[in-house]
Amino acid sequence: MLSEQSIKELQKILGKDNVLTSKAERICYSYDATQQSFLPEVVLQPGSTEEVALVMKLANRERIPVFPRGAGSGFTGGSLPTKGGIVLCTERMNQILEIDEENLVATVEPGVVTERFQKTVEKVGLFYPPDPASLKFSTLGGNVAECAGGPRCVKYGVTKDFIIGLEVVTPTGDIITTGGPTMKGVVGYDLTKLLCGSEGTLGIITRIVIKLLPLPEAKKTMLVLFDSIDGAAQAVSAITRNKIIPTTLEFMDGRTIECVRQATDLDLPETAQAVLIIEVDGDREFLDKQANRIAEIIKPLGVVETRIATTPEESEALWQIRRSVSASLRKVNPDKFNEDICVPRSKVPEMIRKVDAIADKYQIPIVNFGHAGDGNIHVNIMVNKKVSGDIMKAEGAIKDVFKAALELGGTMSGEHGVGIAKAPYIPLEITPVAAEYMKAIKRSLDPNNILNPGKIFLDDENTAAYGE
Repeated sequence: MLSEQSIKELQKILGKDNVLTSKAERICYSYDATQQSFLPEVVLQPGSTEEVALVMKLANRERIPVFPRGAGSGFTGGSLPTKGGIVLCTERMNQILEIDEENLVATVEPGVVTERFQKTVEKVGLFYPPDPASLKFSTLGGNVAECAGGPRCVKYGVTKDFIIGLEVVTPTGDIITTGGPTMKGVVGYDLTKLLCGSEGTLGIITRIVIKLLPLPEAKKTMLVLFDSIDGAAQAVSAITRNKIIPTTLEFMDGRTIECVRQATDLDLPETAQAVLIIEVDGDREFLDKQANRIAEIIKPLGVVETRIATTPEESEALWQIRRSVSASLRKVNPDKFNEDICVPRSKVPEMIRKVDAIADKYQIPIVNFGHAGDGNIHVNIMVNKKVSGDIMKAEGAIKDVFKAALELGGTMSGEHGVGIAKAPYIPLEITPVAAEYMKAIKRSLDPNNILNPGKIFLDDENTAAYGE
C-alpha cells in the first residue's frame, strides 16, 4: 500500500495534477486490449526524465511496484498493474525533439503516437517503416518495449531494427543512455537491443533515437485470390525466390474470407480459399514492371483472380478487405483470443492445417490471417465467454496452437510479446537454463523486483499454480 506520505512526496515531484488518485481516474488505466483489469493505487503522469528517475528512487526505496504504460493497446497484458502499485504513464512525454534530415535520424519522447511520427517525417521526405495495426493510437515507447511489428516488416524489419539509441531510467532510479545517433557502435554490450522488447521489465524508456530511411517515391497494391492456402504460400516463396521483396505480403485463409463475405458486401469469388495482399514500393517507373512480374510468377499457383490498383483510391479499396476482418469476426462469436504465432513461411500451409485440426478437436471456430511474408499468423480463437466451457476450450486450443508452432520451428509470439497472457507457456519455448539466464539479468538490474513484476516470467506463487 502507498502511504499518505508517499502520495505527498509524489505530488511534490510531479505536481498534484499529475498524480491521479480518484477511483474513476485509476479505472481508466486499469485495462488494456486483453480486456482484463487490475486497479492501480495511483496513476502518475511524469513530464520529464528527471521526474521519472525521482519516482523510481522513491518506489525502489518503498518497494512499490511500478507498471510503465504507453497507450494500453497491448494484447498480452504487458502494462496491466497486476499488483496494484503505480501506473507510470508516459503520455505527457510526447515531443518529437529532433528530425536530423542530413543524418536520417530522429529523437523522440516515448509518448509520441506512432502514426503522428510517421506523418511528420514523411512531410520532409523521410520514412519510418514499422506499422503495427495499433499505429493510430499506440506510442513509440510502447512499440519499443514490445518490439512491435506490422505488415511492412517483411521488407524493412521490426521496431528494433530502427532503434539505435535510448535514454532509460533504471529500476533503481539511475539515468543511462545506450547507443546513439551513429549507424555503427560496438562499445560494450548492446543494451539498446536488450531493452527493445523487454516489455518494461528492465527500464523505463524516456527518449528514443530512431534511424530513418528516404521515403519511397510510390507504391502499388495487388490483391490476389487463390483456390488454396498452399498456392498462396507457394506464391510467397516464389516471389522472394525471384529476388523480389514486397513491402507487404498479407494473407487471409478460407475461414477469414467467409467471415468477410458474411459481414460485408465486398465481392470475393466463392472459389477463393486464400487471399494475398501484395504491396511493392520504390521508384515509380519500376513499380508496374514489378507488379506485372509478380503476377506472372504466381499465375500457375492456383490464382483465381488478380486485382492491381492503379490509383490511391483503388489501393484503399483493396486494403479495405483486410481492414474489414476484425469487425467481421464478431459474426462468428462475440469474444476472441488473438494469438500471434510465427513459423518459417514455407510452413504456413502446414500450420494452418494444424490449426484447423485443433479447431475440430475443441469444436471451436478459429480464424487465421496475418503477415505471410514472415510467417506471422494471427490465430483468432473465437468464443462466447457466456457459454459454459468456452473459456476452457480456448485455453486448451491456445496451448495446442503454441505447441504446433514450436514443432514447426516457430515461436509462440511474433510481435505481441509475452506479458501475463503467454507467461504460463514460456517453458514450452525457452529452456530452464535460458530462462534462468534471463531472470539473472532481471534480478541484477531490478534487485527488488519493482518494475513491471510478474511479466514475461511468472512470479513463484503463480508458477506453482500453473504447475510449472
